[in-house]
Amino acid sequence: MKQQTLAMAADQEAGFAQHRKPTRRDAFLQTMESIVPWAALCAVIEPHYPKAGNGRPPIGLERMLRIHFIQHWFNLADLSCEEALYDSASLRRFVGIDLGREPVPDATTLLKFRRLLNEHKLGEALFAKVGQELQARGFKVNTGTIVDATLISAPSSTKNADKARDPEMHQTRKGQQWYFGMKLHIGVDSQTGLAHSAVVTAANIHDKHPLPDLLHGQERRVYGDSAYASQKTLIRGKAPKAHDFTNQRSRRGGVVDEGIRSKNRNKSKIRARVEHVFGVVKKLWGFTKVRYRGLEKNATQAFTALALANIYLGRKELLAQVRP
Repeated sequence: MKQQTLAMAADQEAGFAQHRKPTRRDAFLQTMESIVPWAALCAVIEPHYPKAGNGRPPIGLERMLRIHFIQHWFNLADLSCEEALYDSASLRRFVGIDLGREPVPDATTLLKFRRLLNEHKLGEALFAKVGQELQARGFKVNTGTIVDATLISAPSSTKNADKARDPEMHQTRKGQQWYFGMKLHIGVDSQTGLAHSAVVTAANIHDKHPLPDLLHGQERRVYGDSAYASQKTLIRGKAPKAHDFTNQRSRRGGVVDEGIRSKNRNKSKIRARVEHVFGVVKKLWGFTKVRYRGLEKNATQAFTALALANIYLGRKELLAQVRP
């Protein structure tokens, strides 16, 4: 029988908190515990993860991955995540930390883990593995793809050591407003609403340029907003059987073509599903502003956030499969 420490008893409340109500955080973490394919995701990172040797043994890989996901779900920096784990019993239970036996991994350890993911481009690998796992559980990649892009802002201030803005970020204008940062381009299945491809670029790259990389090649229909209008050649180059269902510009010479406008409205009923993915990544996960300098580091965060968004959006079907 495993010995229980006082700290563990306090975390589990030892039956004394008779009136404790499970919080939304508790419910969310319990759901993620059940549906995230932990073994498969750890297998992606394991070949690159430090092995036990003569020095200090590394912290368990799954534990570090759980902490890394907590940082995404609750938009926590390294030090903030360390403090949150000390402060929250529910987070410690999810990660599997007993303060009576061990401390919480410090912020430097979390930084090194994230650098490991960046160095080997494991954010993209995790995104691909989640896609494979979802397909194995019945989520099909169908013949309709919705393409879209969203801006992720970056600090434009030059009050830093280099006295300069991030050279890999650029500015672009949307409407009458200028934005500085990067773009996250995604391709979303029109039926399941899950992202199957993504590209990260500087903000000044036009939406149409990454278009071929957002298609899987078997499409019959491609949806997108008016930024992708008149791109039949790009679409057919990657998906020869695809029909262009992108929104067309309805205003020419100050005159609105009501026929085109009506067709755009019907297309947008399907195209709007791409906003669900952006809603999770930006509103729930809080990825509205870059945390690091350079596109590569932020791309790792973006791909991981999309992988977790796909799991979250498919949670009802996944929970139905794991429940007896």
